[in-house]
Amino acid sequence: MKFLTSTIAIVATLLTSTATARPTIRAPGADNIVLINSESDYCMVFPKFPGMDIGASEYPGGTQTFCTNPTDSSLQGTIPAGFFRNVAYVQGTGDSGQSYVQLTGCINPGLIDRLNPADAGGQYDSNGGDTGEGNPIGSQCEGYNSYVELIEPAGNRACIRCCNDPADCPLTMDTSGCAAVIPGNYFDC
Repeated sequence: MKFLTSTIAIVATLLTSTATARPTIRAPGADNIVLINSESDYCMVFPKFPGMDIGASEYPGGTQTFCTNPTDSSLQGTIPAGFFRNVAYVQGTGDSGQSYVQLTGCINPGLIDRLNPADAGGQYDSNGGDTGEGNPIGSQCEGYNSYVELIEPAGNRACIRCCNDPADCPLTMDTSGCAAVIPGNYFDC
């Protein structure tokens, strides 16, 4: 009888915790990972549909990863040569003492049909969004704990930083632009 009572208690606990648990985030696939290996080998998040504003793409299924060297052509778009007209690649140590890597610079938004060249821009990240689970949800930077990315098509500017400490990838200045969020070289673009 004790065994039966214990078994019922365990099953009841499991059912209760399953019913109240938040849904799990899917493991990131090739369509939900950014990376920075160099100024010519990187992946970034873009709107999934042509001519879309960054802000309008911030819903589940509204984004897609694009890479200079795609590993899965069915899930990733291709960033053409010349997208960054001028780019600075930096590996550094943040205020936290943890490492980060970043790209900052001037872009040619006309080379990616997903961007609206008149869009003032927006931010994608791994820890923000309405749920704190990223925008897009579950996205991450390969080899790092956190990332923040801003694309400003109308200003011909973009930036992305991958950080080991999320404090080095600030999310609270998303309307302040690249230079405020990710200090770096923007070549007067």
